[in-house]
Amino acid sequence: MGVNVTKPWFKHYPEEIPTSIEYDNIPLQDFLEKSATKLPDKVAIHFMGKEITYQELFDSSKKMASYFQDLGLQKGDRVAIMLPNTPQAVISYYGALMAGGIVVQTNPLYTERELEYQLKDSGSKFLVCLDILLPRASSVKGNTDVEHIIVAGIKDYLPFPKNMLYPMIQKKQYNIVVKPEHGGGTHVWNRVMEEATGDYEKPEIDPKEDLALLQYTGGTTGYPKGVMLTHFNLVSNTQMCSKWLYKTEYGKEVVLGILPFFHVYGMTTVMNNSIMMAQKMVLIPKFDVDGVLKAIDKQKPTLFPGAPTIYIGLLNHPKLSKYDLSSIEACISGSAPLPSEVQEQFEKVTGGRLVEGYGLTESSPVTHSNFVWENRRGGTIGVPWPDTDSKIFKMETTEEAEVGEVGEIVVKGPQIMKGYWNRPEETANTLKDGWLLTGDMGYMDEDGYFYVVDRKKDMIIAGGFNIYPREVEEVLYEHDAILETVVAGIPDPYRGETVKAYIVLKEGHEVTEDNLDKFCRENLAAYKVPKIYEFREELPKTAVGKILRRKLVDEEKEKLANQQTQ
Repeated sequence: MGVNVTKPWFKHYPEEIPTSIEYDNIPLQDFLEKSATKLPDKVAIHFMGKEITYQELFDSSKKMASYFQDLGLQKGDRVAIMLPNTPQAVISYYGALMAGGIVVQTNPLYTERELEYQLKDSGSKFLVCLDILLPRASSVKGNTDVEHIIVAGIKDYLPFPKNMLYPMIQKKQYNIVVKPEHGGGTHVWNRVMEEATGDYEKPEIDPKEDLALLQYTGGTTGYPKGVMLTHFNLVSNTQMCSKWLYKTEYGKEVVLGILPFFHVYGMTTVMNNSIMMAQKMVLIPKFDVDGVLKAIDKQKPTLFPGAPTIYIGLLNHPKLSKYDLSSIEACISGSAPLPSEVQEQFEKVTGGRLVEGYGLTESSPVTHSNFVWENRRGGTIGVPWPDTDSKIFKMETTEEAEVGEVGEIVVKGPQIMKGYWNRPEETANTLKDGWLLTGDMGYMDEDGYFYVVDRKKDMIIAGGFNIYPREVEEVLYEHDAILETVVAGIPDPYRGETVKAYIVLKEGHEVTEDNLDKFCRENLAAYKVPKIYEFREELPKTAVGKILRRKLVDEEKEKLANQQTQ
């Protein structure tokens, strides 16, 4: 393979990974039909003791498609899915696509206000939700275009006697028991599965033009935006994923499904990739360290896509050594920077490989990753995936930066979104000549490995110095007492902003501000050292475990505003 001067990363590609792929120009849901045809009896889903084969999953998805169409779903209608990782989340996702719908993934933790905004903005006509979320859904329904709510329960797919006991557990956990009535605009899952024929009309899909998904971005600035992802965006990113993990075998792998499918990262790397490769998914509806360790020990997953906070949680469990984690062969970590300490420790415990990847909702999501089995480079997000181009633009320009110069990371490839739903102006500001402006600051070295220094919006400017929170966090993570940390710039009347570190300590550990100050001064230039430390029991996080730095900054601003008005 000749070295491409403009894409220096190609020279590091192992021979098993192609630099370009011939993608299937098919609707995303065709992968399910192919896997069910090739391996009908293979287990597709393991859910809390219940197993579902590929044939059963395909048949249930066809039933869902026919039911949607019987309720009047037309091609292009939006179907909101507000479920944790359960069999119904997979069935309704593929069923909606088979019927010609566009899926709108919806976080089950949304408040009424957030849910109403997303349903209205997307114009969703159908909503699939968990039974305990029905009161929330019903209260906003009248202010939206939603005509039908399909109600699913965790117990629907639990084996006996768990299905009998679950309502009691639910009442204890959530102090709510909902018994939905089937009729009118409300449809109970088990009745849907009984009544649906499975005879549906296959819609004509143009994979490169037709949307499969409206995926809302986190909304850390302003209101969340619906990212328009086509069938081809998702197919291409899923096929890139399988080529990157070239040692995985069709129909042989077991994947830990802990990343929520309502987040694009879990949806692609766990759900869509598993369906395409006929893998068994072990679904975990809620992150609970004990439950996850037991699932790994019993189900022997070989692949474990995750996020740093998930790996940190497992590593710091007091009884970690009681569990066998040796089945894990490969993990790609995303959604937040992976501290090198965590990577080393996790590989030591499992004997597998844990590498950092990078992506955005707007790119389906993955654009870069370290190689799993060779040529990886610590501290980097790795190199662009096949058919993915990436550059560093100088700040606020489209001029390419020099090697090693910090600027904005931009990406181009078949996985890049069509644009933002009903927001042409914001689309134009984010897509420039096919390049997606990521808003992340980084640089590329001479070998084509990329480094993220921070979000453009998270950079701290203190006393005229540019400070990247990630660099400070990396140092703090090296301290033995620290379990989790996030660094933010908070308002300061003298320096403009000052560096504050929020700290969660490991159980049984103690440390003072003076200890941390001394530790940081040994490892950082004086202007980067946090001026304030705040110890907390926990840090605010998204559903994927990404620490919400912006929420902490907003809290500080509110505190300051309150002080000024007093």
